[in-house]
Amino acid sequence: MRRAVDRATLARLRALRSEDALALLAIHLKADRDYRPIKDLTSRRWHAHTERGDFEILTTRHRWYDTRARKGGGGAIDLVMHVGDLSFVDAVTYLRQRAHVRG
Repeated sequence: MRRAVDRATLARLRALRSEDALALLAIHLKADRDYRPIKDLTSRRWHAHTERGDFEILTTRHRWYDTRARKGGGGAIDLVMHVGDLSFVDAVTYLRQRAHVRG
């Protein structure tokens, strides 16, 4: 039986930056030093090797975009769902365990 997650825990998970969530998912993560952002100077491009394969992800604060899949979203939970191919509940569980968020 799955345990419900309280609102405070969800708020803390949603407050995680996308690049921090990506670091929790990756076996190997490397920032692309040659990447030059155009619209937002806080944007970064990452090359991530995960259990599901290789990804090239752009992050801007809480937003992310997978350049190969041409799919993006917002927030750590959404990114974990995409990269890990997980359900919402499984992504929340994954983040709670890896990010040491209580609740």
